[in-house]
Amino acid sequence: MPYDLVIIGSGPGGYSAAARAGQYGLRTAIVEKDPKLGGTCLHVGCIPTKALLHTADVWEELSNPGELGLACDNARINYPAVIERKNKIVTKHAKGVEFLMKKNKVEWVKGYGRILGPGRVEVSAADGSKKTLETRFILIATGSEARMLPGLEPDAEQILTNIEILNLTAIPKSLAIIGAGAVGVEFASIFNRFGTKVTVLEMLPRVVPVEDEEVSKELERCFKKAGIRVETGARAENINRAKDGVHFSVTLANGKKEAMTAEKLLVAVGRKALTDNIGLEKTRIRTDRGFIPVDAHQQTAEPGIYAIGDVVAGTPQLAHVAAMEGMVAIGHMAGKPARPINKHRIPGCTYTDPGIGSAGLTEAQARAAGYDVKVGKFPFAANSKATILGRHEGFVKVVADAKYGEILGVHIIGPSAYELIAEGVTAMEAEATVETMMSTIHAHPTLYEAQLDAFNSVYGLAINA
Repeated sequence: MPYDLVIIGSGPGGYSAAARAGQYGLRTAIVEKDPKLGGTCLHVGCIPTKALLHTADVWEELSNPGELGLACDNARINYPAVIERKNKIVTKHAKGVEFLMKKNKVEWVKGYGRILGPGRVEVSAADGSKKTLETRFILIATGSEARMLPGLEPDAEQILTNIEILNLTAIPKSLAIIGAGAVGVEFASIFNRFGTKVTVLEMLPRVVPVEDEEVSKELERCFKKAGIRVETGARAENINRAKDGVHFSVTLANGKKEAMTAEKLLVAVGRKALTDNIGLEKTRIRTDRGFIPVDAHQQTAEPGIYAIGDVVAGTPQLAHVAAMEGMVAIGHMAGKPARPINKHRIPGCTYTDPGIGSAGLTEAQARAAGYDVKVGKFPFAANSKATILGRHEGFVKVVADAKYGEILGVHIIGPSAYELIAEGVTAMEAEATVETMMSTIHAHPTLYEAQLDAFNSVYGLAINA
């Protein structure tokens, strides 16, 4: 009996889409080559990384308890136990995904999925056997993998990607990180607080380059204050393994060359879409640098085939984007309401210390788009709850249109910024104006009332600054 839908890949995009398809009554199969469901995000990405970041947050509190009036004598890190906790969290949620599939009557077909043509997916199992699934629709949700520098291959000990670094059995004495996007700076924040000597090298002029320039500047300042060496405009070359670590040379922004050695090297230079060898050549789909172009409802150039998540051209490689694209695709297949995603209302979150949360246009993007821009900015140093927490770094920045008060972007760096950004996203999705948010009562004392002052600051009316 043919399926209504076959999904290739079980990451957040794939399993969320499968659950929704089941809710809509579509006979659905999800194809996964790995032994567990959940994809990169659950097993070697978002979830394990944030588990380590939470441990780093708690460790930082235990390491500096005096200001809180606490004594934590002989505090120490049991790193194998830290990794065991991380693994337990991953296992728990992998089982949860499996339960979701059963609950929604989604069949898990184990093996490697490859498109044979419209309506046909071949699955190659680990034992070498193959079977063909017949289906009305196909959803490509194969995700991405870490890019590696030319000529380099990762290993379990010295040259690492996000996969290998999560399985280290001991805290390294030194760590060099190539790439200052979200992955690079999150691991920098983790291991710096665990006591590792961390160096971050970024080829572009600033760290977290997709963020507002002021956010990038503030994170770099905070990192340097915390003892992390940050070199932007830097290029690493001649990388070699040795008994005492990884040796390489760096050309700094001023043109000078410096020889460096680190016990471990993390390569975090972006991610490559997993679109090779999945049968696209047997369809009308043509990729753009490995990414799949889609329309507003996630349809590819081949009728009946949709794509979501990290393989899609033109949207951020974020788990929550993949999941929402899945909702759009499944709604469209099932003839249900399916409002396309708005690329300007996607929250981006970086779980460093201080954290980053952002949505919408940066100030530079808004000005380049021709808006008459007004900016409101409020520092966490003037927020009572931030003082209580001892977290004074950072600010909330609101980018608005001067004429109508439209909220064009919200950019936060500071305590729990990745949680606080929800208000900004909701405000933009609801098309609230700055004036609307100025009239919205915010509870006191809270971190999120810093946003009230930021909205007021657009018109120079902040109360607490």
